[in-house]
Amino acid sequence: MDRNQQLFERARALIPGGVNSPVRAFRAVGGTPRFVQRAEGAYFWDANGARHIDYIGSWGPMILGHGHPAVVEAVQKAVRDGFSFGAPTEREVELAEEIVKHLPAVEMVRLVSSGTEAAMSAIRLARGATGRSRLIKFEGCYHGHADALLVKAGSGLATFGHPTSAGVPPEVVQHTLVLEYNNVAQLEEAFTRYGNELACVIIEPIAGNMNFVRASVPFMKKLRELCTNHGALLVFDEVMTGFRVALGSAQALYARNIPGFRPDLTVLGKVIGGGMPLAAFGGPRALMEHLAPLGPVYQAGTLSGNPVATACGLATLQQISDPRFFPMLEARTRTLVEGLRGAAEAEGVPFAADHQGGMFGFFLLPQLPANYGEVMKSDAAKFGRLFHGLLDRGIYIAPALYEAGFVSSAHSEDDIAQTVAAAREVFRTLA
Repeated sequence: MDRNQQLFERARALIPGGVNSPVRAFRAVGGTPRFVQRAEGAYFWDANGARHIDYIGSWGPMILGHGHPAVVEAVQKAVRDGFSFGAPTEREVELAEEIVKHLPAVEMVRLVSSGTEAAMSAIRLARGATGRSRLIKFEGCYHGHADALLVKAGSGLATFGHPTSAGVPPEVVQHTLVLEYNNVAQLEEAFTRYGNELACVIIEPIAGNMNFVRASVPFMKKLRELCTNHGALLVFDEVMTGFRVALGSAQALYARNIPGFRPDLTVLGKVIGGGMPLAAFGGPRALMEHLAPLGPVYQAGTLSGNPVATACGLATLQQISDPRFFPMLEARTRTLVEGLRGAAEAEGVPFAADHQGGMFGFFLLPQLPANYGEVMKSDAAKFGRLFHGLLDRGIYIAPALYEAGFVSSAHSEDDIAQTVAAAREVFRTLA
């Protein structure tokens, strides 16, 4: 008897679609979602007791794997001291210090409870600090489900977007301009038309919601120049990439290739909470002091800086700050990606992949895409067969071809070898 199926049927009677976040429903790949019973290290066990090698890791936070002893100990101690106070704690300060220590662009930080809240608040801050209303986002980048960000590209070049969700009035997104990722010419045209009206540009430097697509260095360099010249703020959404692709996050990678590069505001989540509901946004002191109670931009939250969440996040950041950590994680991820690439090539399956730190993505395409339109050329039906073939062999990847994957320090060489061997078996059926 399939306990996953039983639970899904119960859930659908009570929860819309049977899930509390849409991608979990397996709509893109078909079949029954796996209900997780428990997790440890690189694995989780579903409701049937079947073990899976987990390459989602709660969509990124579990960079140390599930249940790392140092993190568990910190959380247990915090729980004994109290769940929530609605008042400041020393640990909030310690976590802020840890974040600021590793991100030169961040001098002050405000803790919140979710990536959506952090991105929404950063945009409000950008508008409040500049006195402007318009903003740019890029097609294929996801910044949470705030109304102004649930938009898709308009019908023509550099046109304003229109809602992609019911319940979002067109007038709410009238100030949101949607451009093609990595398109320098379109970016220049948008700034020519609207540069003096733009409060900010928000971007995922490595877009993890169209699988894994990097912003090219020339594109990022031009974006930084245009924002500086026109007085718009550059907002880096590093909810997914923050402390996941490098200790200094994605912004450190661009700083290696663009002298003096820094974003104006940074949005963080996932890893900084270690699996607990915690996110943040931060930037230079002069900008952050526009926030209440110092300035006129209001933002507040009952559970912001929750003492249990900050204990989890702080313990996680302390572990990954070991100078040996990211070289090890990068090597492990590279082994996985190169193994998958070799397995696909051996079976004659088109396959392109990229990775950074503990984050990776692949496409059943002959070359890496540069934007959402190219990502959409992926073969969804073939991906569904790959997903279920891996799932049947105990390998759990994202149940949608538009989502990145994640490796943790808990993944062993044997886990990766098993994954590559399973993938080659499945690739053989796709050729």
